[in-house]
Amino acid sequence: MKATNRLLVLAALFVTCLITANIIAVKIIGFGLGSWDILLPASIIVFPLTYVMGDVLTEVYGYRWARRVIWLGFACNLIFVFFAWVGGLLPGAVFWEGQGAYENILGNTPRLLIASFAAYLVGSFSNSVILSRLKLITAGRWLWLRTIGSTIVGEGLDTVIFITIAFYGTPDFLKLCLYHWCGKVLLETLFTPLIYKVVSYLKRAEGIDTFDKGVDYNPFLF
Repeated sequence: MKATNRLLVLAALFVTCLITANIIAVKIIGFGLGSWDILLPASIIVFPLTYVMGDVLTEVYGYRWARRVIWLGFACNLIFVFFAWVGGLLPGAVFWEGQGAYENILGNTPRLLIASFAAYLVGSFSNSVILSRLKLITAGRWLWLRTIGSTIVGEGLDTVIFITIAFYGTPDFLKLCLYHWCGKVLLETLFTPLIYKVVSYLKRAEGIDTFDKGVDYNPFLF
């Protein structure tokens, strides 16, 4: 099928949420829950939305389109990181005093960039492949099982890879990993009613309900 306006909007929202998450992930938020100190990257408020939209893409348009949008997100994020780096190298005006803040927020270290890119690709493709396969196995039933099940695995891999590469060796490494994963799965679960409505609307409006029979799941096919 050709790209439709709805598919383009969904892809644009996916990329926007992805880049936003990578910008605000540098901040670690913390709050108390009884005797527990909950530590999470600030990206927890937006990154799960990329998985929600990834689920919708795979469920409605199929793995082939999800694969394209995942790579589109990767390319756009790479472009953003490159020009943010170039912007940091440019000389600031004599009256501008924000160079330190700029570098702290946008000057991601190679360690963080590797963590982000690797986690994103592995987690996103795992999520999409699992949802696609479960749709075939369940004959299109139990959407909630497919979205939550694929998220548990996809977000789990994403979290373990990102937190391990980016924060391994820090005092609260294990806490950060566990809370991040649980938080993202919880948000995906809370978004389930919205996913049902969006999927139902798109299937009616687009007149499609894609089943990936015989699809090649190689993530490097373009």
